[in-house]
Amino acid sequence: MFDKLDFTLDKYVELSGKVSDPDIISNQPVWQKYIKEMGEMEPIVSKYKEYKVAKSDILEAKELVDTETDEEMKDFYKEEISRLEGLIAEHEEALKILLVPTDPNDDKNVILEVRAGTGGDEAALFGQDLLRMYLRYAERKRWKAEILDTNETEIGGIKEAVVLIKGKGAYSRLKFESGTHRVQRVPETESSGRVHTSAATIAVLPEVDDVEVNLDPNEVRVDVYRASGNGGQSVNTTDSAVRLTHVPTGLVVTCQDEKSQTKNKDKAFKVLKSRLYDLMQKKQHDEISEQRKSQVGTGDRSGRIRTYNFPQGRVSDHRIGMTIYKLDSFLDGDIEDIIDGLITHDQAEKMKKY
Repeated sequence: MFDKLDFTLDKYVELSGKVSDPDIISNQPVWQKYIKEMGEMEPIVSKYKEYKVAKSDILEAKELVDTETDEEMKDFYKEEISRLEGLIAEHEEALKILLVPTDPNDDKNVILEVRAGTGGDEAALFGQDLLRMYLRYAERKRWKAEILDTNETEIGGIKEAVVLIKGKGAYSRLKFESGTHRVQRVPETESSGRVHTSAATIAVLPEVDDVEVNLDPNEVRVDVYRASGNGGQSVNTTDSAVRLTHVPTGLVVTCQDEKSQTKNKDKAFKVLKSRLYDLMQKKQHDEISEQRKSQVGTGDRSGRIRTYNFPQGRVSDHRIGMTIYKLDSFLDGDIEDIIDGLITHDQAEKMKKY
């Protein structure tokens, strides 16, 4: 633990010098990145300095006990030693908590993607329910949500939707929503009343800036076409829709919600950068198997994470074994209880390493 603390302190001192460098100050994106890193280290550095002062004081008090001849002063120093030992223990416990690694993306905005999975029209309708759930949750948190792209079905469902959610800590609250969401209910088209099982997948990506992703425009193919509505109906007489293809990775992003080609292109690039950043992170996670085991499931998009059972009015999160019986309010955005449970579980798993 103390090796990590010494490293953090040295890094903080190093960054302190960098943020005073005129060359770095002139490069505002890099300067702001360093300032943010220092801000994240500040609580650890401050607490560690308090710990070091207490350790120094206790060594001094012990020396004074050994050399002091006055019994009253000896007792005074012994009491001081006892107080400092308690203080040091408190500092050590606080440092353990502070050293639990935080996700550098936690304060970022979110690009949330909803895709209909198995289940045909019913899966698309469920995807629409999930989209509304997250939009309502964003409202409750007073975050700003902006739909970047949607691909709707004729009956009101969605095959795919991409939303930008802006708000402090948005990624920290939503990152565990990635994965397969399963629904069990009787579809409106089912005359026999038989319960069907369908699914939709959610992907939660942190919004990234140019400093974090080096995207070469020459590696991106840009295609434009006319935007379409339900059932392929043309809704625009100009080529405003944009499709981006990142040639090296094969990633494809489309955006057609704006009437302006330029706006659609800007939004599409925003999504592409986040997907590339996510791809980079997944590669890093694959190389660190132990770290991946400790995660609740942020990276596994194929894993079934939650079931929404309509006949019983319950929602069950399979990762933490949590079930709540308020399906209607949950789908109306009241998802805080399960999100809190996921965050608590993740922190507990990380604490086991310290």
